[in-house]
Amino acid sequence: MSGTMLKGPYWVAARQHRHVLWAVPTVAAVALVAVVALRCWAEGPNSDQAGEAWPENGYELLRLLVGHAGTGLFFLPLLVGAFVAGPMTARELESGTWRLALTQSTTPRAWLGSKVLVAAVVSVLGAVALTGVYRLGWARVAGTHQLHWADRGTYEASGPVLAAYCLLGVALGVLVGQLVRRTLVAMALTGMLTSLVLLCLGALRWSLLPVQTGTGPLEGNQLKLMPASALMMDTGLLTSTGERLPEYACFEQSHNRTGCPADMDVTGWYVDFHPVSHYWPTQLIESSLALVLAGGALFVAFRLVGARRA
Repeated sequence: MSGTMLKGPYWVAARQHRHVLWAVPTVAAVALVAVVALRCWAEGPNSDQAGEAWPENGYELLRLLVGHAGTGLFFLPLLVGAFVAGPMTARELESGTWRLALTQSTTPRAWLGSKVLVAAVVSVLGAVALTGVYRLGWARVAGTHQLHWADRGTYEASGPVLAAYCLLGVALGVLVGQLVRRTLVAMALTGMLTSLVLLCLGALRWSLLPVQTGTGPLEGNQLKLMPASALMMDTGLLTSTGERLPEYACFEQSHNRTGCPADMDVTGWYVDFHPVSHYWPTQLIESSLALVLAGGALFVAFRLVGARRA
């Protein structure tokens, strides 16, 4: 963000926090170089031959990097919110330096809008860039342990929901920063609120779309009733009337793992699952919910700054 692109309070906001803002493209560039290098290593000569340690080491390092990156990106919205709440908002209110901006023909809403715009643009562009880099590395190791498309961390880091949560962090940051007006307290409270929203929406995530159900005979393997890439939500036993029983119901009755008592009338298995085709619809619905919450928080924040000026 150069001075020719930003004017007035927007230039001031970018100038004040230029070191942090420049850190975002730097991190994205370093991550891109690391992922490309490890992918080239993992896909080097003889990568299709068993026993070749050279490509295997590259694959394991790439998998380790992607696993830790998913965990790190999961916490990115918390960091965004804490930074906006503390250094960008609460610190200026706590020290009183925000009043200096009002002496430069700047309105309170313009002052707050500069914080929101700068933080939102940088966080969204950074989230999109990091998501692209993550998907580049994840595409090579997808489907392995703890890197399934629905796993916590991988799900957030690989889609638009990460940018939506970063915007929510910005909105909560400017709101809490105004309410608390204490830098460290505002940072901690914003981090907790953002993590609470992440956990709550994550808990509701797989209730946004109806599950698909596969059924099969009792002699078969219930895991074969759904695609290998699917996310299993529930499995159990079916009776002839369609009643569902827990998968351990037969063992509780007979203490025999090989069959079910005849009086239980069990005829087969059922499996409820989300196919991989539910990934993008779920991402878009969850992102929309996060943006609605962000819009509500911003509305309250701008009303507060107007009331404070009055």
